[in-house]
Amino acid sequence: MGQNLNPQKIRASLVTPALSLPTTFVQTQITNPGKYFIPPLVANIPNDKFGDMVRLGRHIFVNTQKYAKRYVGNGLNCTSCHLQEGRKPYAAPIWAAYGMYPMYRQKKRSVVTYQEQIQDCFIYSLDGIAPTLDTPEMKALVSYSKWLSRGVPINVEFPGRGFPHVQRSQDLDPKRGKIIYETRCMMCHRKNGQGQKNKNGEGYMFPPVWGSDSYNKGASMQRIKTLAEFIKGNMPLGAGFTLSDQAALDVAMYIWLQDRPKNPKKSFIMDFFYPNMSH
Repeated sequence: MGQNLNPQKIRASLVTPALSLPTTFVQTQITNPGKYFIPPLVANIPNDKFGDMVRLGRHIFVNTQKYAKRYVGNGLNCTSCHLQEGRKPYAAPIWAAYGMYPMYRQKKRSVVTYQEQIQDCFIYSLDGIAPTLDTPEMKALVSYSKWLSRGVPINVEFPGRGFPHVQRSQDLDPKRGKIIYETRCMMCHRKNGQGQKNKNGEGYMFPPVWGSDSYNKGASMQRIKTLAEFIKGNMPLGAGFTLSDQAALDVAMYIWLQDRPKNPKKSFIMDFFYPNMSH
């Protein structure tokens, strides 16, 4: 599906509804065709051993619950944060990230490799355990990332990398955020933030944004600014950039206050006294 679409105008998902967010009925128009890097089509994955590993990496990325189950501790997939299979601009696209590693990360206070970043995603965003460097899952994810980034120069920051910047115009207010959540977010993520599962009961159509099946308190999304930037560029689904910066920050503040799994790298005492700090 989607192979006959013009890649200069549209990035449609190639995912079946049973695997992840059913974007087969959501097509995201690129505002300025040609402004963002256009990653290769799935049909162009080579038919060789490397291509086999790329395909496995894509399966893991889209349906982490199935293809990397032994490392996942919640209900999320890689595509829960990196939308449209890691292709979408301003949704932390993989093609804009791969060539920037190794890089210094303030969270770790050290230079990290791309593989170490993937390990962190499993530990924090997926609330699980880190695959070692020699596992087929790690090799497949790196192969998929390399293939998706084909044509992107190393260490060049492309438009659409990461998330859009936001700036507050007043103090953050979780009460305003609650109103925004209930009017703009609750339809998909439900009042209790638990999301909506697929009809077959396996995985989520709309992922949980708090609770036991969401990311833990050590994840980057637990930083209010990061979550607000993600919301600004991508939410509500199919209507990114429709919320003001302040609205995105307020709803992020509201979500930040909700309960979720503890930071696995924190002691019980730190988690008890500083329950909502990501690091």
